[in-house]
Amino acid sequence: MAVDKFKLAEKIRIVSAIKQAEKNTSGEVRVHIENHSKTDVLDRAADVFAMLKMHKTQLRNGVLFYLALKDKNFAVLGDAGINAVVPDNFWESIKEAMQEHFKNGDFAEGLSIGITMAGEKLKEHFPYQKDDVNELPDDISFG
Repeated sequence: MAVDKFKLAEKIRIVSAIKQAEKNTSGEVRVHIENHSKTDVLDRAADVFAMLKMHKTQLRNGVLFYLALKDKNFAVLGDAGINAVVPDNFWESIKEAMQEHFKNGDFAEGLSIGITMAGEKLKEHFPYQKDDVNELPDDISFG
């Protein structure tokens, strides 16, 4: 599947998962999808994290879901605030849950599951406060 092959319904489903996850937390979730990663997937995810200014959140509690579709590679990257409070294998467990759906070509379902899992952890450690502001856009960015 190429970046431009995402159906509108799939995009809506992913953005809905982001909005739902962020509803109960001050944390921020972003999804970036491109066809190829020109470097190591974690290095590229870190570059995208910076490009999307995810490190600028007040509590450093942003989570990036990065996919390089044609390379069949992806990463889940949390900022310092969330990384300080999740178990060591947390991001890996999310990746495993997502990968089962990715193998079947269901990227929207895999992303939705991963986003929901991250959202639950963000809610646990960074619950929504009445003065919270949505610091980052909820849309999907494409490379």
